Amino acid sequence: MQKRILFFISIFVLNACSTVPITERKRVNIVEDSEILPASFAQYDTFLKEHKLSTNASQTRQIKEIGGRISKSVDRFMRANGMTEEANNYKWEFNLVEDDQMNAWCLPGGKVVFYTGILPICGNEDGIAAVMGHEIAHAFAKHGQERMTSSYGQQLGGMAVALGTSGQNYETQVLWNSIYGISSQVGMLAYSRTHETEADKLGMVFMIMAGYDPEEAIDVWKRMKADSKGQAPPEFLSTHPSHDTRISDLQKYLPVARMNARDYGIEN
Repeated sequence: MQKRILFFISIFVLNACSTVPITERKRVNIVEDSEILPASFAQYDTFLKEHKLSTNASQTRQIKEIGGRISKSVDRFMRANGMTEEANNYKWEFNLVEDDQMNAWCLPGGKVVFYTGILPICGNEDGIAAVMGHEIAHAFAKHGQERMTSSYGQQLGGMAVALGTSGQNYETQVLWNSIYGISSQVGMLAYSRTHETEADKLGMVFMIMAGYDPEEAIDVWKRMKADSKGQAPPEFLSTHPSHDTRISDLQKYLPVARMNARDYGIEN
């Protein structure tokens, strides 16, 4: 039985392996758009019904305009690189919610929400574009689908550990299951940090494609760091890289982002 599970896991990985465009990171994803997008769109509609949209017409228009410019650049990239069917699945929508949280997110399929609380950190149009590009990048790279796939794999791994120790005494079984539980959880946190770093990089490329100043992405994280006043968990126990790590990574990636935007031939 254990061999069968291990065989299934290996087939699972081989058949689900693909590459994220631009960053060329290898990923494992078995979740189809047809499986996740209807639920994503329904969740977005429910969220909007349960939360207050901003009544600030100027800020709302700004969010929609910047989101529209970046999503159109992403759409052009996808259609120019053999991803037309995938591009057709995105239903881009951008809304500003009245909430003091410093937050923004994008669901699979292109449904974006900005909270009014993050606008002071954004500071200006380019800052909004930096955050917008980052959130759109999560959907573009299918990070939500990838995390769902990872959770399936984590469950299979737990089954393999349980079966592998089934002939051992109770204390040994508890020990190995505890080790697996802790290591897999920390591994998932690292996986989330990988996604965040990738979204930072893709987001920088996308904002350049849309005609925004990519250096503002670095300044956004400097403002975020100043606002946090050093209050953050250790990086290895966080789903996000530290502010210093993000600033350093983006500074190093800036010339690469400019080159990528130029090489793909659709920079504004």
